[in-house]
Amino acid sequence: MTAFLRLFSTLLFALATLLAGVEPAHAQLKEVPELKARVTDQVGMLDATQRERLEAVLADYETKTGSQIAVLLVKSTEPEAIEAYSIRVTDAWKLGRKGVDDGVLLVVAPGNPSALRRLRIEAGRGVQGVLTDAQSKRILQDVIAPHFREQHYYEGLIAGVGAIATLLNQEAFPAPARAPEQGVESDFVKYAFVAGLVFFAGLAVFGGVAGTIATGRRKAAGNLNGASRRSRSSSGNSAGDLVLGAIIGGILNGGGRSSGGGGGGFSGGGGFSGGGGSFDGGGASGDW
Repeated sequence: MTAFLRLFSTLLFALATLLAGVEPAHAQLKEVPELKARVTDQVGMLDATQRERLEAVLADYETKTGSQIAVLLVKSTEPEAIEAYSIRVTDAWKLGRKGVDDGVLLVVAPGNPSALRRLRIEAGRGVQGVLTDAQSKRILQDVIAPHFREQHYYEGLIAGVGAIATLLNQEAFPAPARAPEQGVESDFVKYAFVAGLVFFAGLAVFGGVAGTIATGRRKAAGNLNGASRRSRSSSGNSAGDLVLGAIIGGILNGGGRSSGGGGGGFSGGGGFSGGGGSFDGGGASGDW
């Protein structure tokens, strides 16, 4: 009986130890932030102007195409790997339109150790035919990471979002439900249209996403070198606007997708929410 009690006590202690180790880890899971904007920066990787510019372009992209792309910058996803954290975010945010599932989430966690990864593209169910796992990996490694290694975060996000949008344009998604308002077009969108025509003319020669990436890099480099004696921030913003304007402008005006006046979760009062889209873990992770 004494031996049995000792064995029982040992097992009970082991179970208590296991539970004590599991519960704190679960309690420390990073909270999913409330979805209030297309660009959520909890780290300060972007300045206010950069964040507003990227937000405006993504909003215009959604208005014209219906697809939702969101960017989330968090310090760390610990103790979770970035894959587990990002799927919790997409479950809560529900980016993309219900039934179309054309949402994409780009997560950056600069404080993560390499084992947990620092970059993640989470692709909605409906976009995985064009934004495949392999293409997502390529965008992270070949488009975003080179800029991030130079601490050019704005440029990296611009290039990454542009590459994602270029791929989404290859899918024949339904047009947005609402008709566009007449006469409400920003100077940036007008500029983007012109830049987009030039950009995609070059893309026709070089072909595919590889042409998109190469052309974007060359334009970014040319503008950075040509910004005589400007500050690094000013030069980066100018180059970034050109690349993003070209890519998004080409998608919105010359990419073949039908345009409309409203996206999946855009509210006329200035709010933003997901449109009910679903995710199943498709995408890729990376580092820099």
